[in-house]
Amino acid sequence: MKLVTDSARLSRHIMTLLLITALLSTGLLAGCGESPVKSRAVYMLIDTSGTYTEQLDKAETIMNYLLATLDSGDSLALARIDSASFNEEDIIAKATFDVRPSTANDQKRLFQHHVQTFTSELVRGSAHTDITGGVLQAIDFLNETDADEKTILVFSDLEEDLPEGHVRDFPIDVAGIEVVALNVTKLTRDNIDPRDYENRLNAWQKRVMEGGGQWRVINDLERLDRLVAMN
Repeated sequence: MKLVTDSARLSRHIMTLLLITALLSTGLLAGCGESPVKSRAVYMLIDTSGTYTEQLDKAETIMNYLLATLDSGDSLALARIDSASFNEEDIIAKATFDVRPSTANDQKRLFQHHVQTFTSELVRGSAHTDITGGVLQAIDFLNETDADEKTILVFSDLEEDLPEGHVRDFPIDVAGIEVVALNVTKLTRDNIDPRDYENRLNAWQKRVMEGGGQWRVINDLERLDRLVAMN
């Protein structure tokens, strides 16, 4: 009798293990096999120096695309690149979108309002271009969000022109962050020697890669679908 009882218990134990294995394999105990949704954080820097202010309508188009693309739990910030960009006062708008759709939509409308106000009221460009300071400010913001995917968008010709005394020639830590250069327009001198244009791109690429980040250049703004990696 005891042998039969032990055998029955062993059979039930084996059946339980088989059932658990089957559930795991079908995803019923692992969220139905779906990958968890990744949160995203995007920080966009807009060059406000010289004639680059003429490109602001394109920047507004990009922001509208981002507002339509990012979801609840994602974060977005917009800041200007000016003479001294390592400054929270240069942040035009920022938000982490609420899980409630109605609240998230209100946040996006307010964000869009700030963008439109900024682009319509900017009448004079900055005297200098502190791109590095803006990138450093972006890194701080992105790391504080603790997002799974972090992106810095740099809307600029990538020509850094610092005020006297500003120090920016040091490594930057962009580990875990993708830096995307957008609408890198050519300067007048680039027509004289096209290598100047390539040198700017290569110098920034090297700096980002050495800082542990990823680098991309997107000049065709008709392809905004490639802007931010989607889940």
